[in-house]
Amino acid sequence: MRILLTGWFSFLHGEATAGDVLSLEAVRAALADLPCDVAWSPVFRPGALTLGDARPESYSHVIFICGPLHGPQLRYLHERYAGCRRIAVGVSVIDHRDPAAAGFHVVLARDAPGAPPRRDLAALGAAGPVPVAGVVLAPGQGEYGARRRHDEVHLRLTSWLAGRDCARLSLDTRLDRCDWRSFATPDQLLSVVARLDVIVTTRLHGLVTALRCGVPVLAVDPVAGGAKVAAQARAWSWPSVLTAGELSESALDRWWAWCLSGGGRAAARSPVTDDGLLAELLTALGTGA
Repeated sequence: MRILLTGWFSFLHGEATAGDVLSLEAVRAALADLPCDVAWSPVFRPGALTLGDARPESYSHVIFICGPLHGPQLRYLHERYAGCRRIAVGVSVIDHRDPAAAGFHVVLARDAPGAPPRRDLAALGAAGPVPVAGVVLAPGQGEYGARRRHDEVHLRLTSWLAGRDCARLSLDTRLDRCDWRSFATPDQLLSVVARLDVIVTTRLHGLVTALRCGVPVLAVDPVAGGAKVAAQARAWSWPSVLTAGELSESALDRWWAWCLSGGGRAAARSPVTDDGLLAELLTALGTGA
């Protein structure tokens, strides 16, 4: 017996969802004592075993995990592995007569016409916590003219961030009451920021909202020589800031590790105080003491 585990995550033009992969992990755990391989889309997992690599004669069984049973890709699976016993598990059946569904020897559905629903396997897949990172990027900021390094900095920063094992959450400090995807009030933004483990930002208010909420922040000033982001970090005595000229993977790795350390978290929880700007405003108005 040798089993090939497949799903929509196996097809070149398929789709890997978190639910699919969690369901896969649940099945892998249940079959831990049996020899199994997983076929992955070469787009999602370059270099891993693909359906093209997984020769039909090498397998006794093919298991298809999660998702709806329909479409030509599943019919291809039946044709390629016609000599294998084919089982679908944790799937949705729209029509039992569809060749995509009827081609399986056994269908263990999560939902199907005429049958009571079953709990989805994604609830059983093993998972571990990872840091939740808010990402706040500055817009063009054309006022800095030739000193702008935004495009280069954002490309390097986001490419590096894509390699971190973390949950990335794109945030925008711009408020919009008409777009449901945007924050309508500062309180809405701050409520999200307060729940994060770290913020990565090239925006001044990305840095300020993080420290206001006691969240460590890895700040990058996208202006050559440093501008308002670096200046704000100095105002807060916040060490985790890089200028465009200092940006490197090693520097990002170092400050990322520090932000997620006990020392970084403790530093971010320093009290927020007024350093005198409001008092100076009152004096300028002639109302100060």
